Amino acid sequence: MGKYEPLTEFLKQQTGSEVRMSFAQIERVIGSKLPPVAQRHRAWWSNSPTNNVMTKAWLDAGFRSEQVDIDSGELVFRRDEQDKARPAAPSAKTGRHPLFGWMKGTVTIPPGVDLTEPADPDWADRIDREYPPLT
Repeated sequence: MGKYEPLTEFLKQQTGSEVRMSFAQIERVIGSKLPPVAQRHRAWWSNSPTNNVMTKAWLDAGFRSEQVDIDSGELVFRRDEQDKARPAAPSAKTGRHPLFGWMKGTVTIPPGVDLTEPADPDWADRIDREYPPLT
């Protein structure tokens, strides 16, 4: 279990659309101290999935952070109605990301087109003229 998984589980159990928490309450839920940067920089609480490992905890629970007040040490987690649009983690069953194959069926190759045929059949002649072989 990851350090911030208890926060994911806690948020998943919430029934309301918003959860107001202090930094101290979050520390009680995760069972350890937040890093010092979390208590000094509002950007640490951004909703970018690449921000930090804790961000993934609330995003995985379907929440977004809002109203981060560094001075009072409080913030709001709001249920993300657009969470369904966010790509999920790779499937444990297949190991593939759910977006794999998302364009399947959108590209049509006309009959008689050979994709292995060079797009420019004269390319080799031009190469020899522009870049003569070394002897």
